[in-house]
Order: sequence, then C-alpha cells, then structure tokens
Amino acid sequence: MGDIVSGTVVEIGRGITVRLDGDLAAATAIVGGLDAGWTTRWKETVRIGGRITAEVVHVDAESGRIGLSTAATEHAELWAFLKSKRMGDVLGGTVADIQNFGVFVALDEGPPHPVYPGVGFVTIPELSWRRFEAPTDVVTVGEHVEGEFLQFDTWNGEARLSLRALRPDPFQAFADGTRAGRRLTGRAVKVVPFGVFVEVADGIEGLLHKDELGVDSLDEDDPDGPVRPGDTIEVVVREVDRTRRRLALGIDRAPLPRR
Repeated sequence: MGDIVSGTVVEIGRGITVRLDGDLAAATAIVGGLDAGWTTRWKETVRIGGRITAEVVHVDAESGRIGLSTAATEHAELWAFLKSKRMGDVLGGTVADIQNFGVFVALDEGPPHPVYPGVGFVTIPELSWRRFEAPTDVVTVGEHVEGEFLQFDTWNGEARLSLRALRPDPFQAFADGTRAGRRLTGRAVKVVPFGVFVEVADGIEGLLHKDELGVDSLDEDDPDGPVRPGDTIEVVVREVDRTRRRLALGIDRAPLPRR
C-alpha cells in the first residue's frame, strides 16, 4: 500500500474500475466513490478509456482486489502529512466547526483540507468520557484543543483524533475500588425501554436492567413507572467490565446490616 499506480478506466458505476498497467493488469482495481476526490464531480470528468493515476490504499490478497484513491494523488501534500502521523501522536488545533456528528479541528500544522473546515476530526464518543447532551457542552468554536491521533481516514482525508484519550478515564479509577456486591446510592439519569442508566459517581453510569425492576419494558414518559429521571435509587453492583467500560447494576433487597 502507498504505491502510486496508473491504469485505464474500464467501467464507471458507484466507483471506477481500472485496468492497471504492467504486471498488475490481472488484478481488479477500483477507486471507490469516496476515494475519487472531493473537488471535482468525478462522474462528469472520468470517462471509459481515460487514464488514471492513483495511490494504492487497500489490497485484498484473497480476492485479488486493489483499492485505489485518486484523492491521494490530487492532494499529495495533505496525504503525505497525514501518512507521517502515527497512532498516539498528539496534535493541536482550533475547533473550526461543530456538527451533531462530530467536531472539525483546524490543525496547527500541515496543509488545510480542500473541502472540510479542518483536517482534524473528532467523533462524538471521542470528545469526552462523560455523558453530555451536545458537542457544544464539551468544546466551542475557536477553542484550542489537543487530541491523540487515532488513524488516517483515507476516505475523507482526515486525521481522526480523540480528546478524551488525553484525559484520565474515570471509569478505570472507579473500577479500582469497586467489586461485585458493593452497594451504592445513585441518581437515575435516563430511562430507556430495556432499563435505567444510573449515575453512581461523578461521570460514572451503570445500567439497571428492566428485569431487576420486575417489568417487561420501561417508558420515560410513564408517570407511574417504577423509576423516573432524577430519582434517587439504591443499587448493588452486579458486574464491572473494564474492557467495555460497562457497569451492571441490580436491586439488592436484602436488609442492610445493623450498625
């Protein structure tokens, strides 16, 4: 991967099928729709019989298929910059735009993106370890942030970043001192059909499954439901899953020991 190859367009559909030159002619080479560049309408400019120069971004040895990107050759400076980054690198930048699907970051270094507001991009889960209602609860446009480089997104020509990776994970600290059977007092923060999410510590939520409440389903809008958002509830820890960061809660109906 990373090699620059050339070939002839033989088919145009959702992507571009290319017959590569030389020894690679027998392989099936395809430029996917999202790898065909962003600054031109490629279906209007590419023609059967035309020539293409592209970068190899994927090789499937079993099927003999080669994935190509003409976006890589159109924006060689950006591609070279992104390919130089390694997982774990820390990149700084300014929040350029906030959408409900993620946050664009204009990086302090490197070339700008030809289409998007920033080369850096943070998906919603990577903004914070804690629950939030909207991305604007975590960051604001114009704010300078630092994120850990996760991967080079070749489809969008982006540096996928994580802001939360540079902050301590409160769940792991909580798990250090918590075992199954521990009793906790929490606050119901969200009711869903299959259970209730209960905040048992700052930034720590666990799921109290509907079976623990003896009901078939739950409805947040039901005024007669067993638990409503904001209710204080006594729970017991059933399981702590560090890997998936999940806390299973239950109702312990045994009486508390006398002091």
